Amino acid sequence: MKTLTVFTPTYNRAYCLHKCYESLVQQSNQDFLWLIIDDGSGDNTKELVESWIKDNKIAIQYHYQENLGMHGGHNAAYRLIETPLNVCIDSDDSIAEGAVQKILDSWQLIKDEPKFAGLVALDEDQDGKLIGTKIPEHIKETTLYDLYNTHGVLGDKKLVYKTEVVKQYPAYPIFKGERFVPLGYLYQLIDQDYKLLPLNEVLCVVEYMTDGSSMNMLKQYRRHPRGFAFSRKSRMKLAKNFKDKFKNAIHYVSSSMFIKNGSFFKESPKKFITFLAIPFGIALNLYIRYKTKGEF
Repeated sequence: MKTLTVFTPTYNRAYCLHKCYESLVQQSNQDFLWLIIDDGSGDNTKELVESWIKDNKIAIQYHYQENLGMHGGHNAAYRLIETPLNVCIDSDDSIAEGAVQKILDSWQLIKDEPKFAGLVALDEDQDGKLIGTKIPEHIKETTLYDLYNTHGVLGDKKLVYKTEVVKQYPAYPIFKGERFVPLGYLYQLIDQDYKLLPLNEVLCVVEYMTDGSSMNMLKQYRRHPRGFAFSRKSRMKLAKNFKDKFKNAIHYVSSSMFIKNGSFFKESPKKFITFLAIPFGIALNLYIRYKTKGEF
């Protein structure tokens, strides 16, 4: 069995998936399996992956499912993964040079330490520029929440998790007619029970595509309000300070308005803060409607 699964949820990304494939082929350490979760693609993704499997340059597992969205792809991956470690490399990204070796070297430091859920490392863009900021060198262990909210770290980071840890937690919910639940829901649950080992090394080269979720966030808010409301309720409940609870309450109110949920106040885990957030949530909802008018 391999030690690491690199999993890639993909939807109609045959035109760029080769970059991820090529970066994996070039890894100096091949102790990994590439798990491709084809989330209902209508392009030639299947044929492309079959040609790579036939080439036999790296170990590949292909799984096709109906279109459920990014979080549905993660659900499938976590259900299928059998290796001790896993990391997600998105379909428009590539794994950094030597990243597998760096992951496996760091794995030796935590594999027998039950308090660690995995690693948190760095991303860079196509020009070699770091996404956000480095992790302060004095931090020897952290949670993802504390990394951003206590230590002031900025930008997307790459997470490598122990598979046995991830499998302890519930799958992302699937809401009929929606295709998105923020992935941070699971990460915050893990934060309640485990720590992450900081690794100030770049593991992923990121490209923010125009058809990706990062570039269309306001549209995502409007298209998937149940998924966002679910996530915001969880974040309100688990947030450690008033500012974070209030921010998530505002978004919860806004998302609840999109689905016309008259019971949003009753369902809130933080009713007083939600009450205070109502006018701001209304304002945010109107702003999103204005910025996305003509799209729906």
